[in-house]
Amino acid sequence: MQSKFYITTPIYYVNDLPHIGHAYTTIAADVLARYKRMAGYTVFFLTGTDEHGLKVEQAARDVGETPLQLANRVVKRFQTLWNELNISHDDFIRTTEPRHAETVCRFFQKIEANGDIYIGSYEDWYCVPCESFWTEMQLENGTCPDCHRPVEKVREESYFFRLSRYQEPLLAYYRENPEFIQPASRYNEIVNFVRQGLRDLSISRTSFSWGIPVPGTSHHIFYVWFDALLNYISALDYSTGGERFTTLWPADVHIIGKDIVRFHAVYWPAFLMSAGLPLPRKVFAHGWWTIEGKKMSKSLGNVVDPLYLSRQYGVDALRYFLLREVPFGLDGDYSHNAIIGRINSDLANDLGNLLSRTIGMLHKYHGGTLKETSTGGGRETMLRQHIAKVVKDVDAALEELAFHRALFSIWEYIGMVNKYIDESAPWILVKDRTKEHELATVLAHCVVALRKIAVLIAPFMPNSAQTMWQALAGEGSIFEQKMQDVVLWDSMPQGTRIEKIPALFPRIQNDGGV
Repeated sequence: MQSKFYITTPIYYVNDLPHIGHAYTTIAADVLARYKRMAGYTVFFLTGTDEHGLKVEQAARDVGETPLQLANRVVKRFQTLWNELNISHDDFIRTTEPRHAETVCRFFQKIEANGDIYIGSYEDWYCVPCESFWTEMQLENGTCPDCHRPVEKVREESYFFRLSRYQEPLLAYYRENPEFIQPASRYNEIVNFVRQGLRDLSISRTSFSWGIPVPGTSHHIFYVWFDALLNYISALDYSTGGERFTTLWPADVHIIGKDIVRFHAVYWPAFLMSAGLPLPRKVFAHGWWTIEGKKMSKSLGNVVDPLYLSRQYGVDALRYFLLREVPFGLDGDYSHNAIIGRINSDLANDLGNLLSRTIGMLHKYHGGTLKETSTGGGRETMLRQHIAKVVKDVDAALEELAFHRALFSIWEYIGMVNKYIDESAPWILVKDRTKEHELATVLAHCVVALRKIAVLIAPFMPNSAQTMWQALAGEGSIFEQKMQDVVLWDSMPQGTRIEKIPALFPRIQNDGGV
């Protein structure tokens, strides 16, 4: 089995506040990182901030700060949010750190030595918000084809990377590695883009100063995307040839938004090819979130603050909603009614009620302790055997980043346990003294099933899973449990005490707010 797993988010720009899209990407990466750890992998999970570029310089100027002052202030908002959302990253890279600048310069010198850098002049249309260059033909009604905002004509001396040299090597790599770009719609988009022809890429700027200086020059700084993409190896101590790099590279998956797939699936692999480094195994581009059916926009005033949502609905409820509501890779819509519907139906009615009714019956009928049990009959056998299918389905789904499918499988099992209680009817068994052993068997099977469920949901809802685990007599951290052990049915000793706890997910009254 592969022993390491290296997963990244994009590094987020510090010219704006964290929003639901940032949270979505990072929660998804966190779930996968937590799952892989519990599956026995040595995981390295990286996130961070992109702090250079013209739009950061402009944003700082607008508020009367230096770019570094702005970065130091805004980065704390991301770090606070990741702490609030229970993100388990192993490192947080900032592009203003010395280790990053050292990597960028060393990497540049490597590809320059390979003959892929030359100096020339550049004239084209530039979109400041996207940090992207466009030709006249690529513009849509004179605006950026990605964000549809105004562009400006830029002419300046520039260092160029020979991207055109890598058109055929990239197409060959895509053919040989169709899983490299996911989902399939993004794969097709990138292949079509590269087939149309690649122009050499400008990788330096002279018209502003906020960036990493190009070695050996007095007035060139690196284009922000050349700088930013290298974070994935600067965090691994590439510049010093450290152990992190030799053991962790290549990345197993870059999780990104679909708006930056071209940078990650065209420019980044071409840079790596030039440097003679292995390419990432997978680039997965997820969709965008609309808000109540409308595109998220500061001008519309509908940008959703994930910190506010986590405090209003609960961190685990937000994490569950974002990954259950829509298949990862497609666009999704956030609404007040949708998240409350998920909380009340899936979390309160299904999971929360199952836990409450199990613990409640155990206390009502047996004083909160497990009694002597047997293996039971056909219903119990089905409950024990089906957990192996759930574990297999969850693993297969997460291998494809199909978070919604993994959760669906777990919730099917939750439904099966609820049905098992209804069919076994403990409230009837307790009235017949000859059925005491059967009653104890039913309650014990529910407790063990819930322990399995707690382990399976732990990557998605860490705090709730730990609460369940402790209530169900689990010892230590639930994250010490291994996914492969979930298929083994525990034989919990007679006399084990199960504790009462408040409702795991209280129902929310829908007041129609947003």
